[in-house]
Amino acid sequence: MRKSALLLLLLSGAVLTAAGEQPRGKLFIIGGGRRSAGMMEEFVRLAGGPAQARIVVLPMASGDPDTAGMEQVAEFSEIGARAEWVQFTREQALDPASSARLDSATGIFFTGGDQVRVTRAVLGTPLYRKLHELHRRGVVIGGTSAGAAIMSTIMLTGDERLNRDSNNAFVFIKPGNVVTVEGLGFLNTVIVDQHFIRRKRLNRLLSVVLENPAKLGIGIDESTAIVVEPDSTFRVIGDRSVMIFDASGAAHIRANAAGNMGVTGVQLHLLLPGDRFNLRTRSLISEEKRP
Repeated sequence: MRKSALLLLLLSGAVLTAAGEQPRGKLFIIGGGRRSAGMMEEFVRLAGGPAQARIVVLPMASGDPDTAGMEQVAEFSEIGARAEWVQFTREQALDPASSARLDSATGIFFTGGDQVRVTRAVLGTPLYRKLHELHRRGVVIGGTSAGAAIMSTIMLTGDERLNRDSNNAFVFIKPGNVVTVEGLGFLNTVIVDQHFIRRKRLNRLLSVVLENPAKLGIGIDESTAIVVEPDSTFRVIGDRSVMIFDASGAAHIRANAAGNMGVTGVQLHLLLPGDRFNLRTRSLISEEKRP
């Protein structure tokens, strides 16, 4: 990619909706695993607080959406928030009338499971357009695990093409190995990975970043979340850390005869709870600039 084109991409901002407009809503992206009551209380606060929040849980990623939906609603109810769960099939997502069930939502929350189930149901439907409309007008969109993976335009599926050993996943960094598909695209210049450090997923995310060097790779660990603001900054909350790969300034990305990839100049950031990061400048926001 030419430097001028990359610069234009970076300056255009990282948080853009499918319609190309900067949204007013926040993104609340959890890396999976156990989450504290404080983390979920923060999601409720961003959705308007216990008295005003109306949260809709979307459990399409789960193999048992009824149970996942009920359990997530119960978690929100325990901290005083109103919540309901809605399971959309592909047919329902294609019906514009079905999307009206989200009209009064102040928060949308996607459960864990298999992220491909979500995209198969939602992409290219009135429900997809409704979700982006809600985000544009200020609704907070959140999710955990699979509900984190769906946030980016390039979505990791968890599958591999070259490695057939399911007991040793992502054991190398080679082009064409990691299977990706289109995600919901709330973040269009980053690639999100989840359960990141706990499950040692560095090879997976770095492989995809080297194939898409204009994209920022964000690996969110368990019990940890990033809260993305409309101004393309985010803060880290929770218990663990967030790792970022930035190959936008890297050189000599190549693969040898064995298919192993090489590169020089990749930046790595390891963020802790309380850290803030600017997706436009791709840099940590210093302590001195914090409000």
